Amino acid sequence: MAKTHNVTEFIFLGLSSNPEVQKVCFVMFLLLYTAIVLGNLLIVLTVMSSRSLGSPMYFFLSYLSFVEICYASTTVPKLISDLLAERKAIPLWGCMSQFFFIHLFGGTEAFLLTVMAYDRYVAICKPLSYTTIMSRQACAFLVGAAWVGAFVHSLVDSLLVFRLPFCGPNVIDHYFCDVLPLLKLACSDTVLIGLLIVANGGTLSVISFVVLLASYVVILLHLRTRSSAGRRKALSTCGSHVTVVTLFFGPCIFIYLRPSTTLSVDKTVAVFYTVITPLLNPVIYSLRNAEVKKAMKRLWVRAMKLEER
Repeated sequence: MAKTHNVTEFIFLGLSSNPEVQKVCFVMFLLLYTAIVLGNLLIVLTVMSSRSLGSPMYFFLSYLSFVEICYASTTVPKLISDLLAERKAIPLWGCMSQFFFIHLFGGTEAFLLTVMAYDRYVAICKPLSYTTIMSRQACAFLVGAAWVGAFVHSLVDSLLVFRLPFCGPNVIDHYFCDVLPLLKLACSDTVLIGLLIVANGGTLSVISFVVLLASYVVILLHLRTRSSAGRRKALSTCGSHVTVVTLFFGPCIFIYLRPSTTLSVDKTVAVFYTVITPLLNPVIYSLRNAEVKKAMKRLWVRAMKLEER
């Protein structure tokens, strides 16, 4: 079938149709988005300005925080503005752009979390070779590979969706342009496209999640030979990573590794990986890490001294 786009825009139903609920959600998500940007930006600035946070782990953490800001910014600002709008419209090109960047930044986060797990594996299981394996060049290559892999993943998904004909209706029961709602609106058979997207996105989530869990299992087994102090420090760091991995991959697997059907809980689940995970990342990584907290205090002291001048 030739590609036809009689639809020039989509209309979001959003999280709720109740005006009072929308006002409450507006205030709540505005505060949450502000916290996401400020919290993750604080981590980026802390890592960049602190010599004590020069290890690969913090290098990857700063990139993860930057990606979290970008990831949340693809959906949350539009959600906030729509909560006060009577007509929640987005043009076709805007929908496709949003779809591409959601999967670009989401894929980058998935790859970065996998890279961070590999970094912890090398640091704990091969400490004598750590500086050689995780050199500055190797870290830069891994971050670059994460971006390239995510770009390819997002491009494949976007091309598959953009080829679909949208000839009406144009109402999306969601607050952003995601795979399953768009497949539901396409006026053609989407079974094959749905399977290809599951193979691309769902499989990526599952493989990354399994690799992450396997690496942490290997780490835990290796920690049995460590001293109690070393074991506590390693478990604290890995515990933070496992928490973030579960919060991110759990909802992603639920959404993207199933047939092309939409459920009533999809919007609630989507809030977890588009809002809650970017919000909790700086909290989890800073509160459970003494070095990050100390570096933040030093950054704060320097900022106060500059302001006094």
